[in-house]
Amino acid sequence: MPRASHAPTPDNLKLTGIDFYHRYREDVKLFAEMGFKVFRTSIAWSWIFPQGDEEQPNEKGLQFYDSLFDECRKYRIEPLVTISHYETPLHLARTYNGWADRRMIGFYEKFARTVFERYRDKVKYWLTFNEINSVLHSPFMSGGICTPPDELRRQTLYQACHHELVASARATRLAHELMPKAQVGCMILSMPTYPLTPNPDDVIACMKAEHQNDFFGDVHVRGRYPGYMLRYFRENGIELQIEPEDKEDLKHTVDFVSFSYYVSACGSADPAQKPGPGNIIGGVPNPYLKASEWGWQIDPQGLRVTLNRYWERWQKPLFIVENGLGAADELAIGPDGAPTVEDDYRIEYMNDHLVQVREAIEDGVPVMGYTAWGCIDLVSASSAELKKRYGMIYVDRQDDGSGTLARYKKKSFGWYQEVIRTNGGCLTR
Repeated sequence: MPRASHAPTPDNLKLTGIDFYHRYREDVKLFAEMGFKVFRTSIAWSWIFPQGDEEQPNEKGLQFYDSLFDECRKYRIEPLVTISHYETPLHLARTYNGWADRRMIGFYEKFARTVFERYRDKVKYWLTFNEINSVLHSPFMSGGICTPPDELRRQTLYQACHHELVASARATRLAHELMPKAQVGCMILSMPTYPLTPNPDDVIACMKAEHQNDFFGDVHVRGRYPGYMLRYFRENGIELQIEPEDKEDLKHTVDFVSFSYYVSACGSADPAQKPGPGNIIGGVPNPYLKASEWGWQIDPQGLRVTLNRYWERWQKPLFIVENGLGAADELAIGPDGAPTVEDDYRIEYMNDHLVQVREAIEDGVPVMGYTAWGCIDLVSASSAELKKRYGMIYVDRQDDGSGTLARYKKKSFGWYQEVIRTNGGCLTR
């Protein structure tokens, strides 16, 4: 999902990223060549409302997305659009402390209405917030909350969660009113947690860890806070300020559940067990799994577990909107004389995960679709570097800002093209 980069240095990398803004036609054409039926992207809030609290939107930003969606439609690619993807306008973060302030609900609702009305005939599938549960673990990146982590009280953090959940529900209601044929989903950072041992204390530790992620989906799907979170609030002295209309707003539930999946983890009640690296959320490393170059443990079967568990829990169609392998790819000359990346490791990773998606479908899970992270190299949100590459298209851009920005097909490009063409028929166990 190409978007403006927030990498801190250098300035030319931060401001330009992979220059999708000027090269989207070239990139969408490559996506079409791979056979994409859907392209997940986001609308940068600050491109539409640069400060976030203006009265009038930025027409130039709106025109860009008109052009992008038209380009997708030209190739019969459905846009899957995330409204807010770690892009709270900096002014809203500095002035209001992001989602800690209730006024953010109104700013977000205005943003959502603007893009719904503008693109109602071009976009059918919408996601309200990217990895909404990540705000618990990365308050600034996910929620624009400027309070230093060591000073941030749980009261403030969960109040911010409440504001986001109300805003999401209001956007869902608004979408259904303005676009009766549109479908709106929530988006969750998934990370299945296994007990490190059969000790019941470890099992309970896992249950509590998963509750912290599940409750966002429970509210989106069921329209109310689950009992286990009400208990958590009571036991931790958290008293949410819930306005009378909030409970009615939350009843506007989503049509489907989408999620990212990269890693699993283990849970343990033993404080001596230290968490390892992962996608924002850490966990105790699993001794039975290997890890990527960045230490993210690779667990294809965890995707099947997640699909089954979410379907059994929520009974809503599921959409895998992020899954992929970050690696330090090396550009080389291929057998045909053209520059490429021999990324067999990425092919193996994606093949094994897609096989587990097939298994989940055989289990009876309704899977709406799968969009890989990412279709093209971009600045990694987790590490703020281009060296950690995810795409099936290589971008000649380095962390120091050098490079021509030329696009090259990796070996995985042709492999994924065949996966789409055969609808998974070419996957190997």
